[in-house]
Amino acid sequence: MATSKPVDVEIYQLHVWIRQISPMIWRRLLVRSDSSIADLHYTLQIAFGWSDEHLNQFRIHGQAYGVYHDGGINFSKNPRLVKLSDFKFRKNERFMYEYDFGDFWEHSVRLEARLPVEEGKSYPCCIDGQRRAPPEDCGGPLAFMAQLDQVPILEYELLEDIEDALHNNDMAAIRDRIKDIGELQEWQALDKFDRRAVNHRFKQFSANDPAWRHG
Repeated sequence: MATSKPVDVEIYQLHVWIRQISPMIWRRLLVRSDSSIADLHYTLQIAFGWSDEHLNQFRIHGQAYGVYHDGGINFSKNPRLVKLSDFKFRKNERFMYEYDFGDFWEHSVRLEARLPVEEGKSYPCCIDGQRRAPPEDCGGPLAFMAQLDQVPILEYELLEDIEDALHNNDMAAIRDRIKDIGELQEWQALDKFDRRAVNHRFKQFSANDPAWRHG
């Protein structure tokens, strides 16, 4: 009885970035070609630090794929059974990943290279990247960019208010601004991308350790 030859596993080097944002927020990822659509969904959620609380879909070769969420799209194919190798991607080919149909974060995914599997290496992994993803529920790319432009102004106004409160020994006013200080620090930290933390979560994900969801 003839048997089909197993498909050799490759490593896909993917360049992924969030559209309509400058400076660019991007990741360079290594994933196995036998990864499923569901695997890639969770990989992108981890890579960008999203919460997986919103709807999602991939648009590949004119068809929608994704991981079902209550109240969302019913996809025609089980995302755990569709492998990346099924699409026979060409080098430099792109496809789209969409997350949160309210804020509508579009991620362009490009296959940069096909590489051999390295013995002892854990996949997926992140080999490079810049900047943290926007805060969720901030309104989408245009709203995010507008808020980002306001950060220096907010910082200046906040410092002025705190200086006035200190000068007047008004501790109540300072306490009222503590929340604002925390929110400002989150926006100021957007340029800091922790690749080590992402890869730690990837290793948890590969090991089926549920702790990856709480990164």
